[in-house]
Amino acid sequence: MVMEDTRLFFEKLLGIKMPWHITEVTQDHGNKRVDLRIDHSPSVQFPCPTCQAFCPVYDHAPERECRHLNLWQMATYLHVRIPRINCPTHGIQQIIHGLSDPNGTVTYEFERFVIDLEHECTPSSIGRMFGLDWHLCQTIQERAVRRGLDRKAPGIPTRIGVDEKAFSRGQTYESIVYNLDKGIVEAVMDDRGQDSLESYYKRFPPEERAKVEAVAMDMWDPYIAATKAYIPDAHKKIVFDRYHVMRIVTKAVDTVRKEENRALAEKDIDLLKGTKYLWLWNNENVPAYRREEFDELRAKDLKISRAWWYKETIRRMWTFASPGWMRRFFNDWHRWVAHSRLTPMIEAAKTLKAHLENIVTYANHRITNALGESLNSKIEKVKRMACGYRNRAHYRLAIFFHCGGLNMYPQRSSVQMQIIPA
Repeated sequence: MVMEDTRLFFEKLLGIKMPWHITEVTQDHGNKRVDLRIDHSPSVQFPCPTCQAFCPVYDHAPERECRHLNLWQMATYLHVRIPRINCPTHGIQQIIHGLSDPNGTVTYEFERFVIDLEHECTPSSIGRMFGLDWHLCQTIQERAVRRGLDRKAPGIPTRIGVDEKAFSRGQTYESIVYNLDKGIVEAVMDDRGQDSLESYYKRFPPEERAKVEAVAMDMWDPYIAATKAYIPDAHKKIVFDRYHVMRIVTKAVDTVRKEENRALAEKDIDLLKGTKYLWLWNNENVPAYRREEFDELRAKDLKISRAWWYKETIRRMWTFASPGWMRRFFNDWHRWVAHSRLTPMIEAAKTLKAHLENIVTYANHRITNALGESLNSKIEKVKRMACGYRNRAHYRLAIFFHCGGLNMYPQRSSVQMQIIPA
């Protein structure tokens, strides 16, 4: 039997209350392990899990060992035989003990601790630090995500973003839907085809899909087709993301630079060598130590100087407050570029003109996929920490765990089992 003062100390430390009490404490200093055996007082009735009627104990399940939070850097294990009651209405039932999940091997408190660690470390590294099996850490993460998804309120967000994220090399992608108002990942689907996004929309009835006010995306045709097929008045709600629009323009600027640099190099002129990012940076982001160099280059009669000016000019389009003014500004810009004789810039302008109506919808909805790009960066960081994923399900799980904004913690915590003495 454990000494009274030791028993009371551990019961207070662990939050164990009547009618539960500690019957034995075993310390193994060599293996840095503490084992605590817990039992309940005799003649105690427990509530039936189904009807909550208090019933006498019928028997006990086999002893269960659950890992708990470390005590003094020693792994702590709780041993308990869970009672089963004999309910007159529902028969033999095992009580809801509140120690862990029904078949869990870790307490809720330890599970919360591992979930917190998994936000910063990979499951394998946590396993090495605390002597846990990798599969146990992965199971805790899976259970946390499943718990969070079950608690998530149903319904489609009113403002969403759609983008793709590479799963691995070889053109393997995931389609990701973002909630732009909450800044979280809503859904992850295989591939980036039209069927992928349609599978998300099909989860909701037509009246739910009608609540969508705006969808930010790039100019990927399968996403456009899926949205037009399932979102009412999609032509008024699709907003082509500013980042992707500017990427088309900056790519054209860089092509002009490459072509001109190649032509100058044939004449042994290295004027544009090492200037790539000067032309790609926004004007206000050019470093102070390169400002003088950049101003001198812009003053020269170079094709790249004109291309850069077109790039900087179109940035003003997103400052207008109405689609009409955005459209008018773009048409002026397009006319200037069309007479520039800069083929890459002309091709970029044609691409944007073909998608103009869903670029100017920005004035009505004022949304971008900047949040999606931020979450993509976070996902990429998680992937690098894990040194990549071979299992697509684990990759998707990690996305929800780190970017899903889910309530993943178990509701019951510590070993204060949910019972009342008779």
